[in-house]
Amino acid sequence: MRTTITLPRPDDWHLHLRDDAMMRAVLPATARHFARAIVMPNLVPPVVTGAQATSYRARIMAALPDGMTFEPLMTLYLTEDTDPDDVAAAHAEGLIAAVKLYPAGATTNSASGVRDFDRIRPVLERMAEIGCPLCVHGEVTDPGVDIFDREAVFIDRVLDPIRRATPDLRVVMEHITTADGVDYVKSADTGLGATITTHHLVINRNHILAGGIRPHYYCLPVAKREKHRLALRAAATGGDARFFLGTDSAPHTDANKLSPCGCAGCFTAPNTLPILAHVFEQEDALDRLEGFASRHGAEFYRLPVNGDTITLTKGTPEPGPARIDTPDGVVTVFDPGFDLAWRVAD
Repeated sequence: MRTTITLPRPDDWHLHLRDDAMMRAVLPATARHFARAIVMPNLVPPVVTGAQATSYRARIMAALPDGMTFEPLMTLYLTEDTDPDDVAAAHAEGLIAAVKLYPAGATTNSASGVRDFDRIRPVLERMAEIGCPLCVHGEVTDPGVDIFDREAVFIDRVLDPIRRATPDLRVVMEHITTADGVDYVKSADTGLGATITTHHLVINRNHILAGGIRPHYYCLPVAKREKHRLALRAAATGGDARFFLGTDSAPHTDANKLSPCGCAGCFTAPNTLPILAHVFEQEDALDRLEGFASRHGAEFYRLPVNGDTITLTKGTPEPGPARIDTPDGVVTVFDPGFDLAWRVAD
């Protein structure tokens, strides 16, 4: 039985850091374990230009505690007015690693997202030319489509037509939640990858709704049926390089999570790696954790694998961290529903 795992220092290919006081409070939880992260641009107002990305990156680096090393990989929020030249310049400078597509109204702070996908075609064509990846929140927002079907419908109505019209565009389907998403990624020979979150490997929709509403398990895309969770676990632990870790760690204060219109998001940065070790051990796939957490994402983004390492050790199962205090209020850490035997060594 393995009790120690040493990995190249992992990366998080989908992360929400927020801004200001909240960012200063949650950033150490990521920087403690991860070398790099794709930072989401859905602030208020969103990060839509290269100049705004430069400013946001400077605020992140200023908030990084002394003695910690961390590289934020910036993204731009795609709107119908995005300037292709600005995207190309930011990418050429190494300022941005990707552009993020939010369908308008799909999730937190997505009101400025895209409604008419034809209007973003010039940007997508330029991105294909320069090799800049598109990160996609893959859900339609049509009120006539059931929330549990919105990922599958997005693939058919939006994503597949985009990829057919712009075949050289490199796309990351972020936080996939369905067997449909897994199958679509597997159907592509090149140019398509997908992130899988920690929490979607652990919970299904019963965890949110059965026996009472549990707001801290509410996220978007929402967790689906058990068959979809099992498909995600098989994809994450199967060694396929098209699937890699993107936590979608999304801190909200308890006041906002527990409000009459509660915010979507699970805060998983502090305990992601111990939870993943638990999941991969359950699937008899500890030897594949390195690929999922440390290698596959770097390969897709054409970046080197990190040279430094981290070590996880297995001991007596204990509860994970429950909360962090921020100047904005308490943020509850995702509870996987089991004690954690694995921990990141100091």
